[in-house]
Amino acid sequence: MHDQRKPRVLIVEDETMVSMLVEDMTSDLGAEVVGPAAKFEQAMALALKADFDLAVLDVNLDGLVVYPVADVLRDRGIPFIFLTGYDSSVVPTGYQQNCVLTKPFSHDAFSDAVNGILAKASVVSAAS
Repeated sequence: MHDQRKPRVLIVEDETMVSMLVEDMTSDLGAEVVGPAAKFEQAMALALKADFDLAVLDVNLDGLVVYPVADVLRDRGIPFIFLTGYDSSVVPTGYQQNCVLTKPFSHDAFSDAVNGILAKASVVSAAS
């Protein structure tokens, strides 16, 4: 990011162990964790108001789909990555251009996805 602060990553995940793993991976990449949010309402509140550069969204939050949160992020121009324990085909067509990581995923896959999106966002913000 061009302002020299650590990138901030919102984590939305309802499974505690997965959330802790994603938090650790995010910190390993030198980013600051926002949240985490384990419930849909928490995720929506953070999506609407919090300051962050990227979101990592579990597709299924205790039986509720996360797509309304993704819509808020899209409207705010904040990139996001979906996490799912199902096949990536569960992600609707309108979101297929977004990165989808299927659980379990490797540290390298997570790192590549996060670093790629943050690098692209940094280039876009530097150009504006």
